Amino acid sequence: MISIYSLKPRFQNLLRPMVRRLAARGVTANQVTLAAAAVSLLIAAVIAWQAPRLWLFALIPVWMLLRMALNAIDGMLAREFGQQSKLGAYLNELCDVVADSALYLPFALIPSVSAPLVLVVVLMAAFVEYAGVLGLMVGASRRYDGPMGKSDRAAAFGVLGAGVAMGLINSTWVTVILALILVLLMYTLYNRVRRGLAEAANNT
Repeated sequence: MISIYSLKPRFQNLLRPMVRRLAARGVTANQVTLAAAAVSLLIAAVIAWQAPRLWLFALIPVWMLLRMALNAIDGMLAREFGQQSKLGAYLNELCDVVADSALYLPFALIPSVSAPLVLVVVLMAAFVEYAGVLGLMVGASRRYDGPMGKSDRAAAFGVLGAGVAMGLINSTWVTVILALILVLLMYTLYNRVRRGLAEAANNT
């Protein structure tokens, strides 16, 4: 299945000049990771606090795009400028799950949208990322298989947020789209486990 993650190398090439400047100024990968998580929590809190003002959901697509850039930047700083660390590995995985969960949860506050469905989507997204990390435990690589990986979810929730903010998507369609995302998440979980096991078998 095609995933937006496959476009990452091209995205990184566009960001590389900025990354060089940040590294020259002493900015670290961990600082970028923590800053992205902090802003995600702040935006989620603002939207949840003022949930009846649906136009605030427009913050989600804008921030999702910027956050994707920051996620690429912290990885490039770590790999290309000697900033890789065990702490950074923990921060990268944990901050992504926390930030994603925070940004998805406000959709549960939209009138007539199923809150339990949103919660299940949040949990399944966390399970998908956990399955990706578990690849390392079985002798495979960290799995990023789609079709609903981190980048794909950012795009999906970005579009969903824009549609809600502009009044183009009502609560019924929000529920339908969330259900579709859930199905794709379950398939992604299956893909990551299956391909992780296959890779581990090939490595033995």
